[in-house]
Amino acid sequence: MPEGDVLRRTASRLDQALAGRRLVRAELRWPSAGGVALVGRTVLGTRAYGKHLLTRFDDGRTLHTHLRMDGQWRLARTGSPAAAARSPQVRAVLADERWTAVGDLLGMLDVVATREEHGLIAHLGPDVLADELDLTEIGRRWEAAGSTPAAEVLLDQRVAAGIGTIYTAESCFALRLWPWTPADEVSDPAGLYRAARALMQRAVESGLPPGRVHGRLRRPCPRCGTPVAVAPARRPPMERPVFYCPTCQRPA
Repeated sequence: MPEGDVLRRTASRLDQALAGRRLVRAELRWPSAGGVALVGRTVLGTRAYGKHLLTRFDDGRTLHTHLRMDGQWRLARTGSPAAAARSPQVRAVLADERWTAVGDLLGMLDVVATREEHGLIAHLGPDVLADELDLTEIGRRWEAAGSTPAAEVLLDQRVAAGIGTIYTAESCFALRLWPWTPADEVSDPAGLYRAARALMQRAVESGLPPGRVHGRLRRPCPRCGTPVAVAPARRPPMERPVFYCPTCQRPA
């Protein structure tokens, strides 16, 4: 599932293409939003919050989308074959005279009054990529997790929004923490979120995820050379693979 860095880059691309421009085409191919009319509206901008996108319009409405596992927003020149958006995978189309944004396989889509958009994300913890990281609130939510494994708390969007399997693995590796350490035994939970944030910020700028351990099964650890291992966090059907170094991240 795309993580906070991907959503930030997606929001930036949508802004570059659509912000401040009037829509000449708008199609929401979603049962609950099929009749929503957006043609003629001006896009004010798109904000990323965790793994959610909020695209705001000048009439006081917001389009909320979530990529889930397979979704993406792609851009094409208006009038080009790629902008035709004829695929059955297309869930949304927003176009001005220059650019067409096509939402493929979006996992969630809602249109709400902008003043009510907070209700869509109220259940989430602080955004890891917010202008200021709210470590006080994140710490309070972490403490409530008790003995839940650290990796599972990092994955919990109700504690902090934006971290998925990549940055769970990479932040634990950065602090040499065994990912299944009980949360109430972690000496520096704030350090995990600082590490995740720093790695994400670097990826937003470079477009490349860190990749020191994630996805490197049986390849040598970049610190000690031990083959990287993987094990599940959370229970089925919500389990997620977490990569780690059995030597650098040995259980305490």
